[in-house]
Formats: sequence, C-alpha cells, structure tokens
Amino acid sequence: MAAEQTRRRGAALEADILDAVWEELAEVGYGRLTMEGVAARARTGKQVLYRRWPNRAELVKAAMPHRTGFLVDQLPDTGELRADVLAMLRLMVERQREIGPDVIRGLLAEAHELDPKVFGIMYDILLTLLQRAVGRGEIPTADLPRRVVTVPAQLLRYEMILSRGPVADSVLVGIVDDVYLPLLRGHG
Repeated sequence: MAAEQTRRRGAALEADILDAVWEELAEVGYGRLTMEGVAARARTGKQVLYRRWPNRAELVKAAMPHRTGFLVDQLPDTGELRADVLAMLRLMVERQREIGPDVIRGLLAEAHELDPKVFGIMYDILLTLLQRAVGRGEIPTADLPRRVVTVPAQLLRYEMILSRGPVADSVLVGIVDDVYLPLLRGHG
C-alpha cells in the first residue's frame, strides 16, 4: 500500500519553492531559469508559482531573503555614519557573493519587472542611517533629495553591473569617502 501523500500548503510549500529556486539557479543559472523548472523541482504546478509571483524576477527576489536574510534586519549601527554606510555596502557585496553575479545582473536587467517598492528598501535603510547620524550631530539634516540619500546603493549597483566578480572594498571606501560624504556635506 502506497504511503498517502499530504498536500503541502502555506509556509512549507513556499519554503520548498524558494529552496527549489536556488537549486535551479545553481544548476542552470539565471538566464535559463524558468517557472516551469522551479515548479518541477519543487514538485508543484507552475500555476502555484504564478499565484504568488507574476514572473521569475519576483520569484528570485522573494528567494533572496529566504537564503540570505533581509538587509533591513542587518542594519548596522556602529555609532558613526561613515562606518554604517560602509558596513551596509559590505553587506550588499556579501549578498552579491552569496547570490552570485549572474543572478544580480539578471535581476538588474529585469528590474522593470519588479514591484517598484523594492527600490524603496535601500532608501529606507540609508535614510535610517542618516537620521541616526543627525541624532549624533554628524550631519545637520536627513531631509535630502531621494537621489542623494540613495547614491551609495546606486553607485554600488553600477559597479556590480560592470564588475566580473565581487566589488573590491577599495571601491566601497571610494563611494563613501570620495562621493557620499562630500555630497552630504554639500547639502548640509
């Protein structure tokens, strides 16, 4: 008598799907990743995936924190703006290493398919770091244009697109010391 299979639902099914995303990415890469391949690996129907995620970019975006955690949960608080921003950029580079440049480039190429809210996450994170710096008296205000607030993340994304491997720490230091901190001082 065959063992009766129970139907997976909710968190258990979602975890299996998100695990399957990483297995598929490791085997076929982002360029050849399909909803059908993930569904087959997760032993579910592709309609189950499409009910939760409208496209592969959203599916992979959902799988990222499943694998690496949420950046907002790892928000640095070193007591100094420069060190906080560098720590955040280093976390982003570490995520690039864990996730792989192929996936990062694939997601960036399909950024137009992602929910626009995803791009607000780095604004919120960097704004929090700036508000802390205001509280410590390091900068006069965090009331800055959105583009100014997100400059470090945008420059790092640019470097990730251009680089063949993880972005060097010296590049991160340059983003903070040569661009971001002088920009903030100029807006003070």
